[in-house]
Amino acid sequence: MDIIRGRVFTFGNNIDTDQIYPGRYLELTEHNEIAAHVMEGADPSFASNMKPGDIIVAGTNFGCGSSREHAVITLKTAKVGAVVAKSFARIFFRNAINQGLVLVEIPGLDMSSIKTGDTAGINVVSGEFLSGETKMGFAPLPGHVLSIIEAGGIFSLFREKGSEAFG
Repeated sequence: MDIIRGRVFTFGNNIDTDQIYPGRYLELTEHNEIAAHVMEGADPSFASNMKPGDIIVAGTNFGCGSSREHAVITLKTAKVGAVVAKSFARIFFRNAINQGLVLVEIPGLDMSSIKTGDTAGINVVSGEFLSGETKMGFAPLPGHVLSIIEAGGIFSLFREKGSEAFG
């Protein structure tokens, strides 16, 4: 899990939870049905074009809007490898970690040199992001966050290790 590789899909600033998972599908309860609508509000073709492990790269405030966990669930169930952004909405960030979705925040991310279709690599331990000719550093994910992600989410970690997982 140290290195994530995938094709890049770029998005702009202020991608809100309704763009990640449109509210008109809230009545769906099966995760696979939910995942079929991933990023539909921002790019209706995303679900049919992405492959497991692909990486979303976005600007500022990714995941703003509603605090619903559906947005994270759809990304995770669709098997998005990671989301790299200049910044994330606070509640979305916490929901993503709790669900075991890799998020990488790079405040100085140069979006002009990253294109949809590029291949990217992320080393979450050393804190390196590489896409095309763009190489940027970021704060490596802390060990406790990596533990949650590797377990598949906070509930999975708790089921696996019980209360000892939390010190």
